[in-house]
Amino acid sequence: MIVILSPAKTLDFDSKPTTKAHSQPDFLEDSAELIQQLQRLSPADISGLMGISDSLGELNFDRYQQWQTPFSTANAKQAALAFKGDVYTGLEADTFSSADFKFAQKHLRILSGLYGLLKPLDLMQPYRLEMGVKFANTRGKNLYEFWGTQLTEELNAQLKKNKSEILLNLASNEYFKAVKKKDINAEIISPAFKDYKNGEYKMISFFAKKVRGQMAAWIIKNRVTSASELLEFSVDGYKLNKKLSSPAVPVFTRKQ
Repeated sequence: MIVILSPAKTLDFDSKPTTKAHSQPDFLEDSAELIQQLQRLSPADISGLMGISDSLGELNFDRYQQWQTPFSTANAKQAALAFKGDVYTGLEADTFSSADFKFAQKHLRILSGLYGLLKPLDLMQPYRLEMGVKFANTRGKNLYEFWGTQLTEELNAQLKKNKSEILLNLASNEYFKAVKKKDINAEIISPAFKDYKNGEYKMISFFAKKVRGQMAAWIIKNRVTSASELLEFSVDGYKLNKKLSSPAVPVFTRKQ
């Protein structure tokens, strides 16, 4: 099983990493190509492109200008520890043991607009570049065209290497669109998480994001590799709702 997560807008490059283990992103040359194009944008251009404040435009202008290779533990941080936000609050990668990280390196991938596909221990420098942003570049009119089939091909290579038959999609629609689903050589399972509210089960964004991270952590810490094991997920009140589920979309519900 390979698990896919989205990245986060919120980053933490201040706290000390809980592990010294690290690796390099597989698509760093592609990232550098994007950075060269992003460096031509003014702070106002960045704010307009991403729909963010002037101060965030300035921040990301500075990030692009300062971005440089090679990556080391002195100028970069492991992706699973650098990303913050709801999903990563659930993942709690800072609680992983060395054995957990070893399993995660094999079974967890993070989609990224700038880095393409990250392993948990891949070093990264701070950035903001959401996959869905309409950034015209040398390869097309947006980032989906920039990455093309590369991410799908890499996922297929990892699935084959791991002898995995399942791709577990815990990413948002915006990010999973970067994967060519029809070309994935595995069963794709996309869990849904719903909370009981006003007499029915609904997907509530904040809770759904956090529990995606919690499911990824549960898989890593329990070394889960099969679909049948996945259905046993029971964390923070969520349990499989057989009536609402299908094999491709198991639904986990919670009554608070």
